[in-house]
Amino acid sequence: MNIRRQTEKIEEQTLHPRACRSSQSRGRKTPERQGTLRTCFQHDRDRVIHSKAFRRLKHKTQVFLAPKGDHYRTRLTHVLEVSQIARTIARALRLNEDLTEAIALAHDLGHTPFGHAGEAVLRGIHPGGFEHYEQSLRVVEFLEHDGKGLNLTEEVRDGILKHSKGKGFIFPDSKSNRATTLEGQVVRVSDVIAYLNHDLDDAMRAGVLKHKDIPSDIRKTLGGSYSKRIDTMVRDLVSASLEAELDELRMSPGVLDATSALRDFLYERVYESESQQEEFEKARKLLTDLYNYYLAHPEEVFRDIPDRRKGDKHRSVCDFIAGMTDRFALMTHERLFMPREWMVY
Repeated sequence: MNIRRQTEKIEEQTLHPRACRSSQSRGRKTPERQGTLRTCFQHDRDRVIHSKAFRRLKHKTQVFLAPKGDHYRTRLTHVLEVSQIARTIARALRLNEDLTEAIALAHDLGHTPFGHAGEAVLRGIHPGGFEHYEQSLRVVEFLEHDGKGLNLTEEVRDGILKHSKGKGFIFPDSKSNRATTLEGQVVRVSDVIAYLNHDLDDAMRAGVLKHKDIPSDIRKTLGGSYSKRIDTMVRDLVSASLEAELDELRMSPGVLDATSALRDFLYERVYESESQQEEFEKARKLLTDLYNYYLAHPEEVFRDIPDRRKGDKHRSVCDFIAGMTDRFALMTHERLFMPREWMVY
């Protein structure tokens, strides 16, 4: 019995005409023989979950650097929340949940230690610049499995590369900036929905914000609680996109404006606040020290980072540091730059 073919047949019968079907995947860079149990996108999801880069996400910062509380989000819990939201949306729109989940779980594999502060540091000191979505693609194409990569499908790799938005449009106006699949586009907006709400929740947990600080028009439109805001955004996205017959993903003007306003509010009061800038400077010093050290000692990097060229020290050092967890970066910096205590007997 070929379970994979049965699943593909169910997809043909039940998914929306604009959904991406497993049987219609554009394939992998290195062709593989398909199994009899899992579809290609199910294989991709499982490869991501079993990767070393995925496991390291549990010790990488989301917003607050090296948080000590047990309930602050990490990069791992972030991708799990993105996956949950994205799958809910995909199911409601009759899109391919397996593809959506694979992209969601993989989208931040290349993120640096210390969150976006670490990304900004590497962007400034690495000659080729740095973007975490490009690094995530590099992880799955090259760095995992000692230089072999995960050999994911084209649809998943495209979704990883197109998931990021920064301060740009939540729904890109240019098709070149959108994932080629609706599933990839769902992950992009799910990423926004997830981080806006859980970062706000963490900021209030840390005492950086109080509930009354949230502008009243945002609370009125989106809701006054964490779960209500997510529910409002997801329901509105599903409703507006169905009204458009999935010609594109969209939100109603009122909810989209409130979502953008919430993002602006968080940038002003949390991401770019004075307290966060102080932490950013600490991260800059630490990562710059590590970067310069490993440039001077590249042999320590080549033991851990595959590099067929063996000549681009900057690229290898950047890969090595981007793969660090917060605590590994802190421990390494202490080992390399802090004086050791004298043993007294």
